[in-house]
Amino acid sequence: DKLTRALRETRIRGVKTNIGFTLNVLKHPEFRAGAATTSFIEDHPELFEFSRGGDRASKLLEYLAELAVNGRRAVGATGPETPRYAQVMPPKVEDKPRIGLKQVLETSGPAGFAKAVREHKGLLLTDTTMRDAHQSLLATRVRTKDLVAAAPYTAKALHNCYSLENWGGATFDVALRFLHECPWDRLEQLREEIPNVPFQMLLRGANGVGYTSYPDNSIFKFCDVAVRSGMDVFRVFDSLNYVDNLRLGIDAVGAAGGVVECAIGYSGDVLDDASKYNLEYYLNLARELQSCGIHVLAIKDMAGLLKPAAATKLVTALRDEFPHLPIHVHTHDTAGTGVASMLAAANAGADAVDVAID
Repeated sequence: DKLTRALRETRIRGVKTNIGFTLNVLKHPEFRAGAATTSFIEDHPELFEFSRGGDRASKLLEYLAELAVNGRRAVGATGPETPRYAQVMPPKVEDKPRIGLKQVLETSGPAGFAKAVREHKGLLLTDTTMRDAHQSLLATRVRTKDLVAAAPYTAKALHNCYSLENWGGATFDVALRFLHECPWDRLEQLREEIPNVPFQMLLRGANGVGYTSYPDNSIFKFCDVAVRSGMDVFRVFDSLNYVDNLRLGIDAVGAAGGVVECAIGYSGDVLDDASKYNLEYYLNLARELQSCGIHVLAIKDMAGLLKPAAATKLVTALRDEFPHLPIHVHTHDTAGTGVASMLAAANAGADAVDVAID
């Protein structure tokens, strides 16, 4: 009943959802009795019959916005005319961007970049605002125009970041299918505006930035063009930690001259020694990845499962075994423990963590 209420109170506009279907499942007597089988959906086509919402909340917000922007011209509005206020714009950035790790990468190459990261005193940050943050919260719908407008301020405020994650993942297909933009233009425009901070992307191994396996030569060519268009750090991952898929991404990025940051997909609970995903599982996987010639090791906690104690245990073990390999930790704040887990990872020896500026 709590879940039903939460779903009914959820408001999502602009994209299709399965909320109506899920509500039908939750109230179905067979499901509630625990008698549903694998043919449950097939046997009950009525689950797909649901009415569309009235979208009252959006209409109310639109009316209030009309009042705020255009004043009392809105239909039905009464009272004094809405006062006009001058727009307050942030001051234009006139300063030349300060030197960052991008310049270290340009002068010393990927290996020199990794060495500089490892020798850095203190915790480095990756800002995910331009990729994973709006992919997770806004269905990746932030436009190139808006990202480029903010870019000079980002170059100034975040000049000392490990990287800016701004490409790959779902940004590529969303730009083409929904925003009707060229993802390559986005990368090149951002590179022009932010010359001092390394750019980072998510590469799904043999899947590239798509949802199926692609020929090896296309992955190699994609990485080569990406580097020449301004990409620097490639976080290579596979949702199943399948090393052969990871190895293709590692080889392609290495051949293109990019920084190979290979990710371990975190699952289960490393504190549970009886679990398949125990400490030895992750250490064995890290050993395989290091033997492939990676520059940085990432822990990718895409479900927000990494608890602070688990972060301490995992990062400590990885740091002890790989003292010269930079460790970069990514999480989602699904359970509300993200900040605590990142602090624990930092205390245990992580070199960089992912954040999103507010």
